[in-house]
Amino acid sequence: MADGQIVVTRFDCPTYRSLLAVLMLHARLKIEVRRKAGGFVGVKLLIDFRRRTVLSISLWKDLDSVYSMGQVPGHIEATRIPRGFGINTNCGVFCFVGDWRRVMFGSPVRQRSPLQFVEERKDGSS
Repeated sequence: MADGQIVVTRFDCPTYRSLLAVLMLHARLKIEVRRKAGGFVGVKLLIDFRRRTVLSISLWKDLDSVYSMGQVPGHIEATRIPRGFGINTNCGVFCFVGDWRRVMFGSPVRQRSPLQFVEERKDGSS
């Protein structure tokens, strides 16, 4: 899939201390991932303090970009840490399936992932 990938990783933390550990790991790793993983678009954390849960939602140019995480030594090391804190994790990879108008209403619109850059038109507009 060349039109974008979304990776959602869930961290269910048994304590606030373990939740803090997840947040600190992500802050540290974000810099290394930006430098070493090709096709990384960005990441957002959704934090539910009451349930001690973190969702890490990362955006990637394509599936090969997701595999480039194997080139980030800090991430490889960090994957071993949650178990030591008793944190349960699971993850899913989601791909672009089409323009919302086509998916929801069957409209015949041009396919373009929102994770891809818009090409400029000859008149200078997008």
